[in-house]
Amino acid sequence: MAEEKLSAAQRSKIRRLSAPKELSPDEEGGELNIVPFLDIVTNVLMFVLATVSVTFTATIDTSPPKLGGGAGARAPTAPTLGLTITLVPGGFSIKARGGNVAPGCKDTGPGLAIPKVVGISGGEDYDYASLTSCVKHLKNVSPDFKDETQVTVSANPDISYQAIVSTLDAIRKDETTGDALFPDVNFGVAR
Repeated sequence: MAEEKLSAAQRSKIRRLSAPKELSPDEEGGELNIVPFLDIVTNVLMFVLATVSVTFTATIDTSPPKLGGGAGARAPTAPTLGLTITLVPGGFSIKARGGNVAPGCKDTGPGLAIPKVVGISGGEDYDYASLTSCVKHLKNVSPDFKDETQVTVSANPDISYQAIVSTLDAIRKDETTGDALFPDVNFGVAR
């Protein structure tokens, strides 16, 4: 049998089909580059760790106000103080079981129980020391109030957050003696 000679077109086709195929860039068989993915995961992890540490250091323990008495609610057997402190632009308005607390915190009557005082900077500031002594006085008015720990705090919308936090600090504990005053704070809505 005689050997058949291939034409130029046939030889070209054989060369083309037997040559290794060159892959396109999206079909490359190299390693997967996961460095950008790891960068994103590391950044998210650092953000979560930083956020969690701040969350635990900036909390104030309070209880939400209770809505309605429910069917099982009973009237308390002992009288309660029912202390409510409202921050207003002019000072502290305090209400107790007997009604509004009068200026000076000694009796009941109209007006602000503790008005603002001239502060160190020359402007008016809330008198937190007088607030502490006032709630301490109200707690000691009757032996029935000695064990009471709940207070409701509300504020007008234009009151600063720092003023509210300082008020909570002033009514929770007497810093001079270390005695707990009203550690269980409920937030109310100013009306």
